[in-house]
Amino acid sequence: MSVDVSAKDVKALRERTGAGMMDCKAALQEAGGELDKAIEILRVKGQAQAAKRGEKVASEGTVANYTHANGKIGVLVEVDCETDFVARTDDFRDFAREVAVHVAAAAPLYVSEEDVPQEARDAEMRIFQEQAAADGKPEQVQAKIAEGRMRKWLDEVVLVNQAHVNEDKHGGKTIEEMRAELAASTGENVVIRRFARFAVGEE
Repeated sequence: MSVDVSAKDVKALRERTGAGMMDCKAALQEAGGELDKAIEILRVKGQAQAAKRGEKVASEGTVANYTHANGKIGVLVEVDCETDFVARTDDFRDFAREVAVHVAAAAPLYVSEEDVPQEARDAEMRIFQEQAAADGKPEQVQAKIAEGRMRKWLDEVVLVNQAHVNEDKHGGKTIEEMRAELAASTGENVVIRRFARFAVGEE
């Protein structure tokens, strides 16, 4: 059965993966219109060029640092791109610093959902399922509640899912939306490679 796929969804999938338009359309049809499932299909087929190029080509970049005013929190962030020319632009360096500022304030644990270990997901899901069961709701409802709480937890611990802490400056955009905009404006793959957050007195 063929699923009607909107041009908006195809565009959104292209922005997320860098895959070709026809590949995106086919993946969305195969996934029944579900964006996350379509991303997985593209990944399996090796057509998610941004992910692939991110590993091979994004070998230039910058390390940005940010120390909170009181000197108690410090952050290092590595953001990569494809050419030294882009790495030296103000827009690129500003983005890296804005990510560092956000990490200092929001304290995410992982860059992307792919970085979240399965054990951590399983442990959280067990807690959410137990909480939902304790609420005394029917089983089907429990599953939905647990899934909703898992989604919320991922948004709390995954950097790219989070809206930038400076809402006045960035209008509620997520880190991923900011990254995608920079990638579109530079024409290069932009990868938030890793970050480290140090807080005085924390292990």
